[in-house]
Amino acid sequence: MTNDDITRSVLDDVAYMVLATADADGEPWASPVWFAIDGYDDLYWISRPDAWHSRNIAARPDIAIVVFDSTNPPATRQAVYMRATAERVNDPNSIAHGVAVFSRYSVAQGLGELTVDEVTGDSELRLFHARVREHWILENDRDIRVRVHP
Repeated sequence: MTNDDITRSVLDDVAYMVLATADADGEPWASPVWFAIDGYDDLYWISRPDAWHSRNIAARPDIAIVVFDSTNPPATRQAVYMRATAERVNDPNSIAHGVAVFSRYSVAQGLGELTVDEVTGDSELRLFHARVREHWILENDRDIRVRVHP
């Protein structure tokens, strides 16, 4: 299995990612969120706009992300590390696209379909998107980053 295959496998099989954000002053915050992918460069999640990580993204859209399966034993674990630019999705066409992507994952997990109404209007939730600029995994269980291109 190639490093790119490993990357795709982790991103396809894991339901949660950890967002590493910082506020306007650089104070860090990490948040796990359930996510859906569109290809391997576009990740979507739903959050409240007043959540700490959402406010941080509004102030500083450059983020880091890690996706890993915490149920794997240490000797067999693998993670994908990413740099991305994140934003709250506001454009109606982009919302419709993101909701369709998110719904595919939601239905597959038995959670039902997401609707546009659930992330617009008076809803407390909004759709967020991260565009990944770089992906890495670690080399042979060491803390040496290897750039990958899933």
